[in-house]
Amino acid sequence: MKLPFSTVDVFTDRRFGGNPLAVVTDGRGLSTEQMQAIAAEFNLAETTFVLPAKDARHTAEVRIFTPKAEMPFAGHPNVGTAFVLARAGECHGRKLAGDRLVFEEKAGLVTMDLTYEGGAVVATRLAAPVPLTLGEEYPVELVAEACSLEPADIRVDTHRPRIASCGIPLIFVELASRDALKSAAPRGDVFVRHLPRDRVTGIHLYVPAREHGVEIQSRMFAPLHGIPEDPATGGANVALIGLLAHYRPEPDLTLAKTIGQGFDMGRPSILEAAAEKKAGKVATTYIGGRCVPMMRGTIEV
Repeated sequence: MKLPFSTVDVFTDRRFGGNPLAVVTDGRGLSTEQMQAIAAEFNLAETTFVLPAKDARHTAEVRIFTPKAEMPFAGHPNVGTAFVLARAGECHGRKLAGDRLVFEEKAGLVTMDLTYEGGAVVATRLAAPVPLTLGEEYPVELVAEACSLEPADIRVDTHRPRIASCGIPLIFVELASRDALKSAAPRGDVFVRHLPRDRVTGIHLYVPAREHGVEIQSRMFAPLHGIPEDPATGGANVALIGLLAHYRPEPDLTLAKTIGQGFDMGRPSILEAAAEKKAGKVATTYIGGRCVPMMRGTIEV
């Protein structure tokens, strides 16, 4: 069996930046085990497999794998997969037209809006498939140890380290300085002992920082998913913008931020995040960015 694939750099406007993604554009006939093996072979943060939609009103079913596990939802895989399919102009023999795609995923339906320049798709944006949810808080000392930081490096005046999710549960941690963010490093042994994969996907660190055209800098560690550090995490930052909106005092608010990630690992990524808050509740969150095509080929299985 020969399977076509494309790779794309996501959340960047230049090659060798952003977060690489592999898209197997026709995953029919593959078992879950084969998909997982292919994702491990690519060894990127995520690989997607495009299948015919179960409902003809939708564009496709999309399954997402890290090198070690399947994900119910993730940001950069959706942004990159939408870009690849829109550039191809078809999906499993169906012509694609217009500026919106809808993917069926384990977390629910993911709506993708497309941005065109000169007749070509250059960027895509998703609406998170589920509303923001907030979970348990974690001790400052534990999170600091897991990220090779000191407790004093962590800010708690807005919120303590806690789980938030728009489909992927992560611990969100605001840091006290840009230097603290730069110095952070994941400790896999602490994750194994205290942050097992079935409870939390990883830790997302962030700090306000006006540099390189962004307003926030962030880093995400998920070593138990085979991702020591992710260059750009749409699923994390789409929840982060919701978390920031949640803690704002206004009951009605549209909040938009440009978020940087990957700068400290040589893969600069820029993510455009937005949240809508109504009557004191975060109603919708969005994440998007530009993409650049990289490679095309076939896999023999």
